[in-house]
Amino acid sequence: MTIPLSPRLRACAAFVRPGARVADICCDHGHLGLYLLQAGIASQVYAADIAPLPLQNARKNAEKLGLSNQIQFFLSDGVLSLPRDFDTLLCAGVGADTIISILGAAPWLRNGRCLIVQCQSQRVRLARWLSAQGYRAARETVVQEGKFFYPVAELSYAPGAPLSPGECHLSPALRASGAPALAPYYRRILANLETTLHGLSRGGDAQALAFYTRAWEELQSWKGEILC
Repeated sequence: MTIPLSPRLRACAAFVRPGARVADICCDHGHLGLYLLQAGIASQVYAADIAPLPLQNARKNAEKLGLSNQIQFFLSDGVLSLPRDFDTLLCAGVGADTIISILGAAPWLRNGRCLIVQCQSQRVRLARWLSAQGYRAARETVVQEGKFFYPVAELSYAPGAPLSPGECHLSPALRASGAPALAPYYRRILANLETTLHGLSRGGDAQALAFYTRAWEELQSWKGEILC
């Protein structure tokens, strides 16, 4: 049995370094962690989820693949119930609030660990929070599945100047990635910004209007770089 992975999960797996000890948080069916073991990328995996049923499914999948001796399962709210000897954290398929909750509750993750995140919703909110906490995208890509786009980022703790409004929508790492889906994702961001600005211009939060106007201006200035 070969573990099937969607393009977004394959993008996450591609950021994992060979021999990594991985904590797969919000693991769901466990496919990502099991793929990393099956492919010989990860040396060990901790699979964690806050709900019992996903862990049961992940256990069954590990048994089918004969990988039960390389993976441990934890019923855990984020990383709170895990040993701290992993070097790579994976968190895919969840929204900004969940990622913020996980990282905010474990500031020790800043210390030399590779953090790979794939956020499903409120990505600008997550980018602003990460920037304020001193996290940066060391590497980032974006993949397309049907009409949906999924950025995947490897984070590092590197405090510095906060991201600009435009960079919160499209990080420097993603702009430099050369990802095949970058140009259509850029167009999608611009379309979404147009909708947001139209709504705010009819009466709304002046601070939000200023933020999204600046983001629009910055993204327009990058058009030649991204669409060349």
